[in-house]
Amino acid sequence: MNNAIPNESPELSRRQLLNFLTGATVAATVGAALYPVSQFFVPPREVNAGGGILAKDKLGNPIPASQILANPPGTRALIAGLAGEPTYLIVQEDGTLGDRGIVNNCTHLGCTFPWNENAEQFQCPCHGSLYDPAGNVVRGPAPLPLKLVHVTVKDDAIWLYPWTETDPRTGEQPWWV
Repeated sequence: MNNAIPNESPELSRRQLLNFLTGATVAATVGAALYPVSQFFVPPREVNAGGGILAKDKLGNPIPASQILANPPGTRALIAGLAGEPTYLIVQEDGTLGDRGIVNNCTHLGCTFPWNENAEQFQCPCHGSLYDPAGNVVRGPAPLPLKLVHVTVKDDAIWLYPWTETDPRTGEQPWWV
């Protein structure tokens, strides 16, 4: 009876070492390539502590308030707002920006639409929905008023914040919250 313990130590063979190094190299390369691709699909976070973002133009550049305020009173300026949604800012009669912006997405099917200055209405060309200057539905098929955002001007920068309190047009909890 041989009670001796075998003197075989588990060693890493050359083949196992090369397989491990090849696998680690492939994993690092694929991981490095997939990270930027995955970040492409994640929208940039530009939100400040209060939940607001800077108003931007269609190229993503911040818009100074003085640029919009150079327009005559009653102008509706279209900018990129919260989550990149097109948003109308309104120049008031006193030459300041209104404290609320109107999001340019039809509540019927999400179409974008122009402001018709002559009729003083937002007119959705897809299915004929009409909205008054405050964003209320004048004629359907749109079932709900347009979404609102808070607008604040600080040091010539336009900040947009989500509207979470009662909708002043309906007196009810906003449908978009």
